[in-house]
Amino acid sequence: MRRPPIRQAGGAMTRRALLRGSALAGAGLATGLLPRRAFAQQTAPAIVTSERALPQLPYGVQAGDLAGDRAIIWAAADRPARMRIEWATGDSFADARSVIGPAALEDTGFTAKFDLGGLPPGQQIVYRVRMVDLADASLVSEPVEGSFRTPPAARRPIRFLWSGDVAGQGWGINPDWGGMRIFETMRRLEPDFFIHSGDTIYADDPIAAEQAMPDGGVWKNVTTEAKAKVAETLAEFRGNFAYNLLDDNLRRFAAQVPMLVQWDDHDVSDNWYPRESFAGDPGKAAYTVTSAALLGARAARAFQEWMPVRWDRTAWPHLYRRFAYGPSLEIFRIDMRSYRGPNTDGRETALSGAARILGAAQLSWLKRALLASSATWKVIAADMPIGLVVWDDFRARRGADAVAQGDDGPPLGRELEFADLLRFIRDSEIRNVVWLTADVHYTAAHYYDPNQARFQEFAPFWEFVSGPLNAGTFGPGELDPTFGPQLAFAKAPPAGQFNLPPSAGLQFFGQVDIDADEVMTVTLKDLAGAALFSRTLEPERDGAAAPR
Repeated sequence: MRRPPIRQAGGAMTRRALLRGSALAGAGLATGLLPRRAFAQQTAPAIVTSERALPQLPYGVQAGDLAGDRAIIWAAADRPARMRIEWATGDSFADARSVIGPAALEDTGFTAKFDLGGLPPGQQIVYRVRMVDLADASLVSEPVEGSFRTPPAARRPIRFLWSGDVAGQGWGINPDWGGMRIFETMRRLEPDFFIHSGDTIYADDPIAAEQAMPDGGVWKNVTTEAKAKVAETLAEFRGNFAYNLLDDNLRRFAAQVPMLVQWDDHDVSDNWYPRESFAGDPGKAAYTVTSAALLGARAARAFQEWMPVRWDRTAWPHLYRRFAYGPSLEIFRIDMRSYRGPNTDGRETALSGAARILGAAQLSWLKRALLASSATWKVIAADMPIGLVVWDDFRARRGADAVAQGDDGPPLGRELEFADLLRFIRDSEIRNVVWLTADVHYTAAHYYDPNQARFQEFAPFWEFVSGPLNAGTFGPGELDPTFGPQLAFAKAPPAGQFNLPPSAGLQFFGQVDIDADEVMTVTLKDLAGAALFSRTLEPERDGAAAPR
């Protein structure tokens, strides 16, 4: 969504200053300094010919895309190196097993991922990653450790979190404030996993050394060359991911909480769609590359390299997948960005072209996957809300970037796809479907009631919204009545205030707890971890009415 212009001021807070103020021990890093040359610049580090230092893993480790007995393990090196992984089911590593992973080379920005299989169900897995210098195998990095819990085979209590929107609107890593503090708040809750709901970076939002705050104060950012302008090259997109991982809190979190990661517009550019041209768009005047398709391809490559996702490059992007987490829960990660038509005013009457946001293939997959699921709870992880109007041009209140378009009549435009999906869910008697999303930079709970809707051919359901994680706070948004969303709760800035910094405290995430009886409790929380709103949902069984 397009935001008002950001005021920025000069100053100097560099990565070197960050390293003076915070240790890199955050993700088990006992390795000291960052690479000789910035990953943000994506230039190969200089190779010293004698008394070379050990390889480094400056960005910690990550795990993600838990699927049955498998998980993606991620790390990055400071030079060409071979990934080695040890994993075990106890901190002592007494039963450790070792695997040799891929080489971290220039073609991946020195990142490496391994699809680790054969993991036992319902176990706490500890792992450590080393990098072996490919130019001198005697040089092996210190280990960097991570952990995660595999999906259970039987019912047990589950806790997971979700949110999105990191380092947006010029609010970057401020070490004077403690960095991206919300990640530490979430880590302490010890969730089983985290759904990152998109806008994992703000490739279109440069980070200046200083930014003026509404209260007259100055927010001081760590800066890198890659964040000095909008991202256009592959190196600049890589540098945006590297920038976020300079934060101690995020590295600690990523090492201990596995992620299911989505992407959205700011992972490429504001409100983009695949066939868009930026030529002649005054809002995109900063770009010399005007093809959204070209930028999207580069962004997708960087996303695939820097996030712990299972992503087949031959079927770009194919991010949508299902993740069963024991008999009680299955997550359906969808992609509302890659297959959409253009952002029109959303008045199309036929389900094709501009009316698409999921695309025919993804919509068909989602129907089949929901129908095949045996999980009690079916959570659809969406990178955009259903009933909130997200304007393509917020100043003119024109164009639809999400599903809703502000028309209070029957489904039109992208609403047609969702009407089709919601009708299918009802007619197929698929129960206990909950939607989780972010994108709008405030937190809310919506109950979709067919009795209050213009389109009534669906079963009632809940949608919960949260975010941002370290970005400007906006809202609240306008609800479109087509699917009958009823506002149960919202927390947003006071009227007339927008783009509030993280220090204002209006940063949000959601927490989902499923107990041993499969009762789900969804809680919306703030930066400090305080509960703002909570809703307990009993699972619908044997045709009972869905809970409100």
